[in-house]
Formats: sequence, C-alpha cells, structure tokens
Amino acid sequence: MDAGTHRPGSRVHWGWLYLLWAALPLLAALLLARYAGMDVPAPVQQAVRVGSAALHSSSPLGLFLLQLLVLLLVAKGAGRVLRWFGQPAVIGEMAAGLMMGPLLFGSVFPQLQAALFPASSLGPLGLVSQLGVLMFLLVAGAELDLGRLQGRRRFAIAVSHAGIAVPFLCGVLLAIWLYPAHGPAGVGFTSFALFIGISLSITAFPVLLRILADRDMTHSPLGQTAIACAALGDATAWCMLALIVAATQAAGWGAAGFSLACVTVFIGLMLGVVRPWFARQQIAAGREGAWLLGMLLLTLASALLTESLGIHALFGAFAAGVAANSNVQLRELIINKVEPLAVTLLLPLFFAMTGLRLRADALQVSDLWLCLLVIAVASAGKLLGTFAAARSAGMPAHDSLRLGVLMNTRGLMELIVLNLGYELGLLGDRLFAVLVIMALVTTAMTGPLLSWSARGKGRTG
Repeated sequence: MDAGTHRPGSRVHWGWLYLLWAALPLLAALLLARYAGMDVPAPVQQAVRVGSAALHSSSPLGLFLLQLLVLLLVAKGAGRVLRWFGQPAVIGEMAAGLMMGPLLFGSVFPQLQAALFPASSLGPLGLVSQLGVLMFLLVAGAELDLGRLQGRRRFAIAVSHAGIAVPFLCGVLLAIWLYPAHGPAGVGFTSFALFIGISLSITAFPVLLRILADRDMTHSPLGQTAIACAALGDATAWCMLALIVAATQAAGWGAAGFSLACVTVFIGLMLGVVRPWFARQQIAAGREGAWLLGMLLLTLASALLTESLGIHALFGAFAAGVAANSNVQLRELIINKVEPLAVTLLLPLFFAMTGLRLRADALQVSDLWLCLLVIAVASAGKLLGTFAAARSAGMPAHDSLRLGVLMNTRGLMELIVLNLGYELGLLGDRLFAVLVIMALVTTAMTGPLLSWSARGKGRTG
C-alpha cells in the first residue's frame, strides 16, 4: 500500500511515531544546544552575546509570564487538593498565594523566591492584581441580587445587621487591648478600632454562594435565608467600610465631612439613577459585546471617581456591579464573561501579592495565641450575633446555629479589606499576618462545622 492510499490511523501507533520523530529529536536538539558546546572554545572576538540568558531573564515580560505561570499552577493545584477534602477551591488558591511569599516559600527557598519575585517586579504585579480585584468586585456586585430579600426583608435586615454589629463591637473591644502593641505609628485609636471592627464583620458573599452550591443548599430554605442575609450584610458592610475609609483618609473634620457627602451622593446616583436605568434596558441579540464594553468603561470610570474621592477604587467597581444587577441579561453577561477571567487568571496574582506582603519576620512564636484569640473573637461575634437575632425572630435553634456558621465565612472579601487596611497604613506587619490567618481559618471552618451540625441534627432527631 503506497502513501497515497494509506488511511490515517490504520495500523499506525501515532504515539510512538510522534515520540520517535518529534519529541526525541526536539529533546536531543535542546540537550545538544545546552551541553554539547561546553568544551567548544568560544570565538576569539565576539562583540555581541547572541541569545544571552541574562537578557531573557531580565525581560520584564518574560519574568511576568513566568510568575503568572507558576502562580496559576500552584493555585489551581492547591485548589484541586482542597476540593478533595470537601473545601471550596478558592480556599486552596488563597492559601497557595500566601505560601508563595517570604513567610513560607521564602523561608525554605530564599534565593529562588527572591529570583522569582524580585522587588522591581512587585509594582507591576501589584497593579495587575488590583485590576483583578476590580473585576472580581464588579462580579460580586452583579451577584448581589437584592431581589432575594423579597419575603425575607425584615428578617434579613435584623439578622444581617446583628451579624455585623456584634462582631464589630467585639472588634472595637479587642482593639482597645491591641492598640498599644499593634497600632501603627501616626494612626489614631479611632481609625484603628473602627477598622479592626469592620474587618471582623465581613461575610464573603461570593464564597458563601459557592459553599452552598457545593453542598446543594442553594435552593433550600436555609440556603435562601443565608443568601439574603449575606447579600444585605455585604452591602451594609461595604457602605460602612467606605465611610470609615473616607473619614480615615480625610485631613480634619471639614475634609471628612466633604468626603462623606461625596460618598453619599455617589451611592445615591448609582442606586437611584443608574440602577433603574439599567433595569429598563433590553440587550438586543448581537449587541452583547457593546454592552460588555460599556459596563467595563463604567466600572473603570466609577473606580477612578471613588479613588479620586479618597475612598479607594474598589468601591466604585462594586457599586457599578450593584447598579448592573438590576438587569438580568446584563448580570448574566458580566458573570459569564468577566468572572472566568477575574477568578481564573487575575485573582491568583492578588493572593500572591497578599502573601508577598507577609514579611518573613511578621509572625513570632508568641503570636500563636494572638491568632487563636482573634479567631475566637471573630467567630464568637459572628455566631453570637447571627444566632441570637435569628433565634429571637423565631428560627429554630439548630437552623440559627447553621446560619451563624455560614455567616462566619470571610474568604476573599476579608483579604481585600485587609489589604486595603495595610495600604492605608492602618495595620502593621504582625497584625496583618494574624488577620490574614484568621480569614483563612474562619473560611475553612465553615464546611466542617456545617457537616458536624448536620450530624448533630441527625443524632437529636
């Protein structure tokens, strides 16, 4: 049979053929290029070193691509491992990003960590990671469907606000003890205490959605109640955080009042004008790309405006998402098109930047008990506030407890808040590291506590 009549695949082992004629020659060429010239004398005169390895290693683009490749492999690998243990993949990705910093990777392989993440590369890497956070908050705002409150409005308001107020109070009380040892120089107690309070009050609404979906609880009565409470609680906590940041950033009461007034006007315009306008629009077939571009432009403009007002760009991105979620078509477009890019590609950079901010000497052995104390206070505040309010509203004790467990999920939102506080100088290195560990532990606790409470209900039933 000649070549012209031979059918592809008939009695041909394509794997061996590829190995013999493609893989092996390529491997041999690479080995020859790397090692065969070691004993060959170099030319006497050579003005230019062609193909210099130093040139490639100093390329900012090459270094960025290497960083992105390593971070994606580590993050997604850790996420898959955590899923085997019944945890959301995002917890593994968060932990992997933190491990890539000097606290773990740098302490084991200091030279390799320094070569992979030199100080000169952190600026560009940080800017790209901030873009990922902006896109994620756009999606988080779009997912924040306040329409879920129908029929649960009063319950959600009472329980979600109790789940914020009680841990907020616990955080301020804890700040009284923390401030002498952990208050940064030049930061007043009020700013420090308010930020500690809000950092213990956050619930990660997007992570909560994924935990409920993984456990098939999204459409259960408890799941719907948790979603309603988390949605309203998230919106309230972010408004409080915006006010705290505006007051902290402003110089003097006059400037603070002006910033707060601008924040109020901005929120009013987004909710009272832009959101209803989006609700009236219809996205015609074939125009999805134009609407997506317009949404991205609105997000960037809103982020720029809030950054200019002194309340950080992330609030503008979140507000743009909340405004867009009144239109079901636009909300689905954002979730389907923007979320994969933000979650899959850009957020691992943010996790890595958080890890790189954890100094190798940030934690001391004596800080172990401080970590345990902060975790206990944060968890007790969330559980007590949510449980007490839900129980007082007539929810059964077991469901009230499980609702409190769900509200204790902090996840990525907590890391965003902590990085904001670190950038504003409200947190020192040691307390920043402690609170980051608290965010990971309280989020990882959610799954096991839910399983334990389910077994407890079976025993009592």
